[in-house]
Amino acid sequence: MRGIKILLICLLLPLTNAAGVTGMVGQPAPDFALKSLDGENLRLSEFRGEVVMINFWATWCGPCRQEMPLLEELYRRYKKVGFRLLGVNIDDDLRSAIKMVDVLGVSFPVLLDERKQVSRLYDVNAMPATLLIDRSGIVRYIHHGYRSGYEQSYVDEIRELLKE
Repeated sequence: MRGIKILLICLLLPLTNAAGVTGMVGQPAPDFALKSLDGENLRLSEFRGEVVMINFWATWCGPCRQEMPLLEELYRRYKKVGFRLLGVNIDDDLRSAIKMVDVLGVSFPVLLDERKQVSRLYDVNAMPATLLIDRSGIVRYIHHGYRSGYEQSYVDEIRELLKE
């Protein structure tokens, strides 16, 4: 039964109005610090001056698993020109996150939000949730969930922000 509820959340929440996160467009991105899978603490404000994508994800979310290879491709393509990608994992079990990252060959930093403090700070209520932040630290774009075709939107938005 829990699996069915999780699947419904992953599928239906992107269709609802995620007012909290959506209301952040045009606002400064709230700063946070989280430990990465590598053991390093990373703070969002350290990336000021670069275009940052934050992707909130979990191993139990099918769309998150689908999206991860696309995000890896974006990271590899644009990291040398001022683009950073931070994957924020909200799983309770660190081992699940490590396994998925290894299986999918993820090389971008994965941050651990085990206590869900950052996902609450960003009022994340859909999985995955993806934010694009400009060089000044302003939230410019938000995507709820993942569907085929989002990749072109990501590319267009990243390129636009990198040109600014």
